[in-house]
Amino acid sequence: MGRARKSKTSKRDKYAGFADMADDAEEDADLPKDEAGRRKIKRQYAELLGIRIEKLRGRILNRERINKTIEGIYFICANCMKVCHSLDDGLTEDPANQQNLCGACAKQKAQAEAHAAREAAGPQTRAKAPSRKKRAAAS
Repeated sequence: MGRARKSKTSKRDKYAGFADMADDAEEDADLPKDEAGRRKIKRQYAELLGIRIEKLRGRILNRERINKTIEGIYFICANCMKVCHSLDDGLTEDPANQQNLCGACAKQKAQAEAHAAREAAGPQTRAKAPSRKKRAAAS
């Protein structure tokens, strides 16, 4: 009885995923080792979660102890829906763990709230304080 032939798959097809990793490693070569590692893990989270990122937005994914005093947190920003790390992107933590924001989105939200408060207050009228020259003359 004859042998069945194996399909002709090249090694390039088998290891296609490694090519993407090599490109990412070249991009991160100019970064410090710890920051490059965090970027790699963020990309892996994004690939792993896929479309579930929208369902999990605003939630904390993982906490890591960097040293005895510093804790790093991987989370999905509730506004921009990107996987972020607290040391790289900042973190505004929500007590209910539903609306965690990265630093950039938290800053935009604060600016929008301040602008809305100014618009709600309407035109501001200031009471004029007496000038220093008048006070000095009165003394």
